[in-house]
Amino acid sequence: MENFLLCVFVCCRKLVSATCPSQTPTQRESAHYFGYVYFRQVKDSSMKRGYFQKSLVLVSRLPYVNLFQSLLQLIAPEYFDKLEPCLEAVCNEIDQWPPPVPGQTLNLPVMGVVIQVRIPSRVDKPGSSPVKQFNQENLLPAPLVLPSIHELDLFRCFQPVLIHIQMLWELMLLGEPIVVMAPSPTVSSEMVLALTSCLAPLKYCCDYRPYFTIHDSEFKEYTTRTQAPPNIVVGVTNPFFIKTLQHWPHILRVGELRMSGDLPKQVKVKKLNKLKTLDTKPGIYTSYKTFLHKDKTLIKRLLKGIQRKRPSEVQSALLRRHLLELTQSFIIPLEHYIASLMPLQRAITPWKNPPQIRPFRQEDFMKTLEHAGPQLTCVLKGDWLGLYRRFFKSPNFDGWYRQRHKEMTQKLEALHLEAICEANIVAWMKDKSEVEIVDLVLKLREKLVRARCQHLPVKEETLQRVGLYIETIIGSLPEDLQTVLHHH
Repeated sequence: MENFLLCVFVCCRKLVSATCPSQTPTQRESAHYFGYVYFRQVKDSSMKRGYFQKSLVLVSRLPYVNLFQSLLQLIAPEYFDKLEPCLEAVCNEIDQWPPPVPGQTLNLPVMGVVIQVRIPSRVDKPGSSPVKQFNQENLLPAPLVLPSIHELDLFRCFQPVLIHIQMLWELMLLGEPIVVMAPSPTVSSEMVLALTSCLAPLKYCCDYRPYFTIHDSEFKEYTTRTQAPPNIVVGVTNPFFIKTLQHWPHILRVGELRMSGDLPKQVKVKKLNKLKTLDTKPGIYTSYKTFLHKDKTLIKRLLKGIQRKRPSEVQSALLRRHLLELTQSFIIPLEHYIASLMPLQRAITPWKNPPQIRPFRQEDFMKTLEHAGPQLTCVLKGDWLGLYRRFFKSPNFDGWYRQRHKEMTQKLEALHLEAICEANIVAWMKDKSEVEIVDLVLKLREKLVRARCQHLPVKEETLQRVGLYIETIIGSLPEDLQTVLHHH
């Protein structure tokens, strides 16, 4: 362990804390850390294993994979030569970086290089490239421009499974347990991250481990045959897992990811019982039957692009656009239905609690699909109803519904505050007892605190008016009560 350095960039606190989850699609993880690793192995006969090994690890709660991997590529070689003084210098530079404000392009100097990135924002048009918005004037030397801080080269990752992209999208949508078996941690991690990103803009709400080993604390839980595998995607490299995870329902085995002008060999779908030997060939081992048909037009277009040596970033853009439109076609009917459960604004009155959001009834939703289903925006045929029914049982539906319900509840709170501001409080107080008035003060204070703590979608002007209303109400009470409330 003395040759393994875990470097937690404490001075990267700006990157960790300044990005608001409600403003950017690359949300901060509250329960897990992302580890970005640079590994070096050099032959050394004096060492017990014949190699000198050292790793530099950057840890963050943000999935800024491209930015942090680029950082490691710059820092690690220098660190291995100069050790701790190098890290101290780098940390000082990073500590001077500006906060990562969503929607802004940042120039980040480190190790004599300027990394130029744009922090994504919720208002970004889906599928658009932020590169065009960069301004490279007066930057010497020329900056290292990252097209994205978080998006992988999807085409490069998915090239051996292009003809099965529909199946993989469905498996991810339904939160199915998947094992990715790869020849290296890099391939394993990239494939797992590519899979979890293919549902955008829908958030993947299950767990995922880009690189899972026999030393992980959940090893026994994941390898036991006494219970069904959890809803998780795990990436592994150890052949030992072929045997221990053989009971998992979906196993994707891939070789080294290569980009060439030749048509990539597409892996085949095989039965799980054929996954037995250590020299198992690449393939998707599953008995899963897709609900939707393949998009043959897309596959032909991508394969033709390979033959014509179309740039990988163009191929990735085509693939990402297809997956984005597919997800949007699936999610838009759900968005329309849940929006219909929101109470009408005229039902919100200032002196009563906001009305409740109506419950989500799956059968009522299914009835809307005949006239407002995904067939209106998607050319793919198949059993859309069956796909929705399976989706309702998945953690992804639960996560989507909880988030939307939370946002709608906050919107109701905001509308209620606005209704209070528009009401005539003095007229309301005329026939009210002191107990009722004090109760209103306490409730308004609670609403004000909640609005600020939860960042409700309320104008600052509205919040200030509520504060003035509270002072007006307190001022109408006897002095002893005023003193109590001012000190409460």
